[in-house]
Amino acid sequence: MKRLLLALGLGAALSAGAIELSHQNPVLPDFHADPEIMYSNKTGKYYIYSTTDGMPGWGGYYFQVFSSPDMAEWTLEGTMLDLKSDQVPWATGNAWAPAIIERKEGDGYKYYFYYSGHSPEADKKQIGVAVADDPVGPFVDLGHPIVKDSPTGRGQQIDVDVFEDPVSGKYYLYWGNGYMAVAELEDSLTAIKDGTVQVITPKGGTLETYAFREAPYVFYRNGLYYFMWSVDDTGSPNYHVAYGTSDSPTGPIRVAEPCTILQQDPSREIYGTAHNSVINIPGTDEWVIVYHRINKDYIDPGKGPGIHRQVCVDRMEFNADGSIKPVRPL
Repeated sequence: MKRLLLALGLGAALSAGAIELSHQNPVLPDFHADPEIMYSNKTGKYYIYSTTDGMPGWGGYYFQVFSSPDMAEWTLEGTMLDLKSDQVPWATGNAWAPAIIERKEGDGYKYYFYYSGHSPEADKKQIGVAVADDPVGPFVDLGHPIVKDSPTGRGQQIDVDVFEDPVSGKYYLYWGNGYMAVAELEDSLTAIKDGTVQVITPKGGTLETYAFREAPYVFYRNGLYYFMWSVDDTGSPNYHVAYGTSDSPTGPIRVAEPCTILQQDPSREIYGTAHNSVINIPGTDEWVIVYHRINKDYIDPGKGPGIHRQVCVDRMEFNADGSIKPVRPL
């Protein structure tokens, strides 16, 4: 399952159903952004997939994967998809913001990896999918993008999320830049079902509150569908996470009040905290938010803050009414 458990620290904390956040952010070396986390039932390990950062113009062209048996120490498993190689015939770069899901199929498992890349033929960003029998690959690309055009006629096809609805068993894809789109996936998980694309952008808001920019992320808890997204520009210290809820995986979305649950803390030199995924420890109501922030040494606009991002994790908690408590980034 994509929505996995997270144990940061001691194995005893995992068996006790608790989270020991005894780590120090950031949790990955070097520069990475747009983190997606998966737990593999096949291997019993945890995996982080991300945008490879630190390159001018968001020019990363490959995806790396990190693994951990306990979420305490991470090992680089290597490059699992290279958009400049023969692996991906339709794209040449801008390997951005991946999402992955594990599905039990027959006696084994399949891994469906969704991502954005630049199509030189279309001269724009599109969304593709690659499939593997193992979390680190080898991954085989479908050979063509599955999301080519914006349902609004504007914005880039980026920042994909994949979600299995625990109520219906259906799978949904979310994406968007300047808009939020959703579509139901075919059973193959490699194509969008005809006639299911909808635009469900939360309406209104400002750069200080919830004006939708990008990075939709969806999870389910206690009968509610939670929708999270990023506000402002990824190079802005104000880049932050807002959220809303719905009774359906396709909206409409009710914007929460307060809606901002993760934002910068300049007093502690923490900036640009957004583009997140969320993880639940199965059998508990313990949750963790995984996100990137801007490295404090690159916050000056002249130093490229938007391409010097690092992956972090923090506890996420709920109020009795189901609302999310504002997260204190560490």
